[in-house]
Amino acid sequence: MTAPLVLRAAGGRLAWRLQRRTLAATLGLGLALLASAWLALCLGSQPTSSAQVWQALWFPERSEIALIVHEIRLPRLLLAILVGTCLGTAGLLMQGLVRNPLASPDVIGITGGASLAAVSFLALGGGVLGEAWLPAVALGGALLVALGIVALTGRGLGPARLVLIGIGISAALGAATTLVLVLSPDTTAMQAYVWLTGSLYAAQWREVAGLAPWALIGLPLALGLARRLDVLALGDEMAIGLGTAVRGSRLALLLLAVALSGAAVAFAGGLAFIGLLAPHLARRLVAPGYMGLVPASALLGALILLYADLLGRLAFLPRDLPAGIFVAGVGAPFLVYLLYRWR
Repeated sequence: MTAPLVLRAAGGRLAWRLQRRTLAATLGLGLALLASAWLALCLGSQPTSSAQVWQALWFPERSEIALIVHEIRLPRLLLAILVGTCLGTAGLLMQGLVRNPLASPDVIGITGGASLAAVSFLALGGGVLGEAWLPAVALGGALLVALGIVALTGRGLGPARLVLIGIGISAALGAATTLVLVLSPDTTAMQAYVWLTGSLYAAQWREVAGLAPWALIGLPLALGLARRLDVLALGDEMAIGLGTAVRGSRLALLLLAVALSGAAVAFAGGLAFIGLLAPHLARRLVAPGYMGLVPASALLGALILLYADLLGRLAFLPRDLPAGIFVAGVGAPFLVYLLYRWR
């Protein structure tokens, strides 16, 4: 067997043990993401060559497509990568937290909370206050649902109780969202339906700037908590015996998953299944251990959403379809497969 690599920091007080298979898979995913990003910049309703895109990126004053690349394709690409990264990481944290391979932010109601808050905002006050407040409102809804779940589970924040309460809350939030849509004007309902499906259409730099801090802070935190997930996977008694604060670790993991998924949904709408798909695909590529699964899930989440958005842009020209349609088209059959496999 090939010996793993051990990375040390802080004078040897911190150490990370990484399998060479994990490093190779992560490097391959990173290269695949770079190549896919370049492909996305080149393709569109007006296909452009690599030389034209390069000129538009570095010498915009000489390029005729600089506006298309800088103001349309590039912010949409970066937003897709950031949203996919957040959702893939949040899904992995959720599955590790509840020790359930079918768990995702959708299951425990986080996405439902963000969706209800956003739809209610659009129906009641979006036209007056402006859509710039929509991400903050959606994120607030996700955080409120998470706090409600923690309060309802009380001191026994166990995996089974978390999932059961989350499923009930998610169903109730879905019904409330439908009620708000039925009572809304037609124009508001159509706008809300597009948001609920999940779309990166007309992405702007302010949205990229708004989501980037969540991803840049959340991913290192997820890596820092990866070893706690490895310990929690051994069971509560073993984790306590090893000196881990089980309740505090679960609360920290839950809040981080809520922050990542809530921020992603706030800026891109109710995208589902990415948090389910990415961790499962990552487990097939990297060696066991959450230190390797975190970056792999993040990269796979970004790749899934990038290609879903690319299909939405190109498959039905001149129409631009929401990326959530294509993610659901793959994610729903995959969920059925998982249910059949673990029946």
